[in-house]
Amino acid sequence: MHDEPVSKTKRKAEMHALQALGVRLLQLPASQLDKLALPDALLAALRDAQGISSHEARRRQLQYIGRLMRGLDAEPIRAALAEREGNSAAARARQQRLERWRTRLLADDAALTEFASQHAGADLQALRALIRNARQEIAHARPPRAQRELFRFLREALA
Repeated sequence: MHDEPVSKTKRKAEMHALQALGVRLLQLPASQLDKLALPDALLAALRDAQGISSHEARRRQLQYIGRLMRGLDAEPIRAALAEREGNSAAARARQQRLERWRTRLLADDAALTEFASQHAGADLQALRALIRNARQEIAHARPPRAQRELFRFLREALA
């Protein structure tokens, strides 16, 4: 049995999806574009598009970017973007792990001992101060500034 030809509608939908991926790539800073290991022609086209202000010229450049991407496997690019945007399963799991630690640390003093044993390099004095401030914040129903700082601390400590 032979492969059936791809319909024009399906080809156009794929092209529009690649153009949309190109738009997402355009929104990234240059440093993150370099980390994606894109082909030189695509990277040059993206850099050119970032400098275009005319609507019609930008639209044509996006079509060109989509055409360049037709020859590539777009899945690794989509996966890398999902990871950067926090949409991947690994990013969600990491986020949930951090939230669980924060909740446990705020609820129970024994969690601090467990955290210290698992993460020996963490600054325990700063962590204690953040926990104390966050607990006071919760008790007085203030905005969650210290809770956010605690979350940032945990994110850096577990990185």
